[in-house]
Amino acid sequence: MNWCGAGERCATDTALANHHEGANNREGYNQSHRVRRMSVNMKTTLTLRAQTVVRRALALLLMTGVALCAASLAQAQSFPTRPITLICPWPAGGSTDTHLRKFAEVASKYLGQNVIIENKPGGGGMLGPGTMARTARPDGYTLSQLPVGAFRIPHMQKVDWHPLKDFTYIMGLTGYTFGVVVKTDAPWRNLRELIEYARTNPGKLSYGSTGTGTSPHLLMEELALKAGVQFLHVPFKGNADSTQALLGGHIMAQSDATGWARHVEAGTFRLLTTFGEQRTKWGAPTARESGYEVVSYSPYGIVAPAGMEPRLVRQLHDALKKAAEDPEHQKTLQQLDQINWYKSSEEYVRWATQTFNEERATIERLGLLAK
Repeated sequence: MNWCGAGERCATDTALANHHEGANNREGYNQSHRVRRMSVNMKTTLTLRAQTVVRRALALLLMTGVALCAASLAQAQSFPTRPITLICPWPAGGSTDTHLRKFAEVASKYLGQNVIIENKPGGGGMLGPGTMARTARPDGYTLSQLPVGAFRIPHMQKVDWHPLKDFTYIMGLTGYTFGVVVKTDAPWRNLRELIEYARTNPGKLSYGSTGTGTSPHLLMEELALKAGVQFLHVPFKGNADSTQALLGGHIMAQSDATGWARHVEAGTFRLLTTFGEQRTKWGAPTARESGYEVVSYSPYGIVAPAGMEPRLVRQLHDALKKAAEDPEHQKTLQQLDQINWYKSSEEYVRWATQTFNEERATIERLGLLAK
């Protein structure tokens, strides 16, 4: 550094210093500018990358949604791809088994797959549906007949299923004709004579039914209540068992649906009465005609496990409705003297709810309400 005088720098040195200071300031500015520009560039790059990630994620979600919809549509269009099981909760050979086998045969035409009957009797007709509700998937491949006992038995005893919570209601189908038969060599020729015997022999007249809480059982209890007599109830798993008991002389009468028809027509059994509003083709007087206001046709339909997808319910309903209306099926109903009782899925649910509430009063009136 040059000094011009004591304690002073010369002008040259001052100018040089100012030059260097300005250069330093410009360099600092340039560095700051570069940092800001790099920061902006980094933010832009990160934003672009984030946008790319979001776009890719949205595209992936869209493709996944399309794939799921396509798979669901393909599944709906292909159902069923294998045979369907229809549970008959009664033994083979009875009226329900006869009806459901024909119904399954006709339904196979409209579903495009075989419908296979699986007999699972017991529990007053609720072993089959109850087991289905606990173990089967609601995928449309397992169905069951649901007897009206489903709405009575829970009022009579503890069960591990609920009629309104554990089933998907597909379609209401038909109802039974009930009657009381005895062997043709029995001493009673009509219902009044049977009642008179029970009156003079309290608790001695034994009759078989398809199980505790079933319509054949409760109809006889209702009849006994109105007539002021006492019967001896012997429950069986179904018609076939009680028929063999009557043929073998182990019981004195049988209360059931028209599984007895072939024996009446063959002359083995005598039909004393039926419980409908009108006489059947077999000509026996109704209980009403004999002075007892006991009328029932005990409707039933087809159900599946709870939680079935609505599209499957619609597919099954539509196919089963066509089967119900098919002339082959109608011919079987006529042979069994059973009524048409069509209910849509929605109507069937409403009927089930109402019936479950009403049946409690019936069970209570008969003194069978669970304590």
